[in-house]
Amino acid sequence: MIYCLNGKILKKSLDQVVISCAGVGYQVQVPSSVAGALPAVGQEATLYTCMNVTESDVSLFGFADEEQQACFKMLTAVSGVGPKVGLAILSVLTPQRIALAASAGDHKAFTAATGVGPKLAQRITLELKDKVGKGLAEGLTLADLGPAAPAAGSNLAQAAAALTSLGYTSGEAAAALTKLDDTLPVEELIKLALRGMARR
Repeated sequence: MIYCLNGKILKKSLDQVVISCAGVGYQVQVPSSVAGALPAVGQEATLYTCMNVTESDVSLFGFADEEQQACFKMLTAVSGVGPKVGLAILSVLTPQRIALAASAGDHKAFTAATGVGPKLAQRITLELKDKVGKGLAEGLTLADLGPAAPAAGSNLAQAAAALTSLGYTSGEAAAALTKLDDTLPVEELIKLALRGMARR
């Protein structure tokens, strides 16, 4: 098992990277969100990897951090979700978004990914809800996204923590935040979430 690769980027495209480590060039498939965030060709980078072995192929999949890596493993454990679909989901949703959508039962969030229809999206939500709720994937529960770990906390995480401190359940907070833009300031996210819940 290759846990991570650290080396110089030789090539990169929208969905693949070739990274040179100790004289060996590894071809790694990555979500488009990761490819876009990587440094330029010739620069050093680290990719956290998962290996997929079939009768006819051995493939490496790479991620920006351990949270994405854990999320990919969790997604591909769902029946019907292969590595390509897992990459497609992580190309459009962050691990935080995936955790929030699963907790809230928002299967429509997953249909934004190529290759995910309504039935598969519902299955993903159903299977991940339990795993996220029980905290089987470190860093993917709503509690882990809260202010107790500010270094890793996103704006959505801080807003969710604020809403739960106001007396809302984690599920209610997740449902109110899951469709909001995670680049908005925390205060704006809280206001929009409260407004949305008031209309229900």
